Amino acid sequence: MEDSAELESILPYLPLVIGSSRRLLWPSKVVEALEAMSRGPDHSRVNCGEVLSIAISDMRASLSLADPLALSAPLGYALFFYELMSGADSRKWFAEDIPKLANLLLRLPSLLEVHYQNSRAYGYGLRILGPQQPGMVLLSQELIGALLACSLFCLFPISNRGLKHLPTINFDQLFASLYDSYSESQENKVRCIICYFQRICLQMPTGSVLFELKLLSLEYHPWQSFLSYPYADFGTKSNIPLCPFQVHSSGLIEDHAIEALEVDFANKYHGGGALHRGCVQVIYRLGRIGATESHGDHEFVNYFK
Repeated sequence: MEDSAELESILPYLPLVIGSSRRLLWPSKVVEALEAMSRGPDHSRVNCGEVLSIAISDMRASLSLADPLALSAPLGYALFFYELMSGADSRKWFAEDIPKLANLLLRLPSLLEVHYQNSRAYGYGLRILGPQQPGMVLLSQELIGALLACSLFCLFPISNRGLKHLPTINFDQLFASLYDSYSESQENKVRCIICYFQRICLQMPTGSVLFELKLLSLEYHPWQSFLSYPYADFGTKSNIPLCPFQVHSSGLIEDHAIEALEVDFANKYHGGGALHRGCVQVIYRLGRIGATESHGDHEFVNYFK
């Protein structure tokens, strides 16, 4: 695989390594564990939440991930797949879905290599976008599924994420909260995530998602075609009257006019506390631009910065 500035920026945040042949790969012990799980519970013995958490810990050790999982994460995995999920659904999950997710993770290195080969001409590769850096990232839905499977198995390194102000990505806190302070909303959030994995295991989607980070410049220049940040105290000192507006405290987003402005100030990070105990929907929609738009097999997500 050719060297790529995009890959170099994201590699410290991925669970993969670059081998002697410049190819992305899993450490050999992780490959052995994933291959065992791909052959089903009769071979891997991963047939319940408790054993799944042990398998996760073993793979993390093989990746030399020093940061411990949330203390109650193993208990949360055990609780969800043994008590909160029905016996039939749990057996199906470990017999059918876990092997398919293991196979998907085994393909992650090749999926990423194809991704970077395809994105080289357009600059849409997976990468870290820094402050004041607009850009686009185009990911196949299969690659997204593989990356989310890494989150489910808590395989992402997290020790250096704070340097880039990156939010939580592994699911250990999500499952730990089920045990530490159970709530129905938290259970349903986990059920929704598990349903996603069940759906992609049933039939992998073949579309793509384009993430776009738009820029609000810190300074205004007449030749710029985009907006600039207002000063921090602009709102408190401004004498400009507000235009007429209506606030709707009930109903659904889709019930209101397409030109409506929808803003959620719940969290300064994209996604907010969704992988902890947060249950708000963080969405920003400006007129017809939309935070999320679907066009055929492609979905476009716009973030404003």
